[in-house]
Amino acid sequence: VQVVESGGGLVQAGASLSLSCAASGTTFGVHAMGWYRQAPGKELVALINMWDGTVNSGESVKGRLAISRDNVKNTITLRITNLKTEDTHMYYCLVVDTFGQHWGQGVQVTVSS
Repeated sequence: VQVVESGGGLVQAGASLSLSCAASGTTFGVHAMGWYRQAPGKELVALINMWDGTVNSGESVKGRLAISRDNVKNTITLRITNLKTEDTHMYYCLVVDTFGQHWGQGVQVTVSS
């Protein structure tokens, strides 16, 4: 299974950003897809509940996340609005299929003030 993320980069605070993830090579289809992020030295944090599609409502991201999923193309897009410097993280896509979990390589998002 190949998991490919795109859309990271350097953005200014206050801007919006969309991160896309595409899964391919699955044999029996994709069961779930999700987005996580991780800051250096910190734990991985789920940005959505990959099983029911609800977004993380924690204070750090509350009201700023939106998810769109295409179950035919096996893609998931995360949109983050009103970016803050604390959104600077590596962002990872996770795909779950019949054979297990598959992580993408990650994309760096850096938010400048």
